[in-house]
Amino acid sequence: MSNAVHAPRLAIALLAALALAACSQNNEVAAEDPGHASGEHGSSSSAGLPDGRIAMGEKLANAKGKATGQSCVDCHGAEGNAPIDATYPKLGGQYGDYLAHALQNYRAGDRQHALMTPQAAALTDQEISDLAAYFGSRPSQLRDLHGL
Repeated sequence: MSNAVHAPRLAIALLAALALAACSQNNEVAAEDPGHASGEHGSSSSAGLPDGRIAMGEKLANAKGKATGQSCVDCHGAEGNAPIDATYPKLGGQYGDYLAHALQNYRAGDRQHALMTPQAAALTDQEISDLAAYFGSRPSQLRDLHGL
């Protein structure tokens, strides 16, 4: 048989091996840290942050910030799903890593918004991680453009 006949079979075998390897790595992480799989402690962050604590994030989301006198839920609504202005994003159910990166960028001044930049300026890495874990764990009302 020619190599052209074996190439598709080889490609399928390689993809299957990669998928199995990825699954086994995810199972190893879950076995090492049961809280990781359940979301109890939030999740690891691609933003290089400590694990988020959902309960602490909820407290922070409801606390008034010193810079603006506003809390997260004052502007983004309960559980981050009812913004007071149509231009404010819904945070509930958003990817935690996305929220963490956004808050880090506001804190660093790389992303600008009249309220968010000063609000995020004093946040610690742990607070950013906690907020991201909390809002990421909330029910989502987010929609994408798939199927439109």
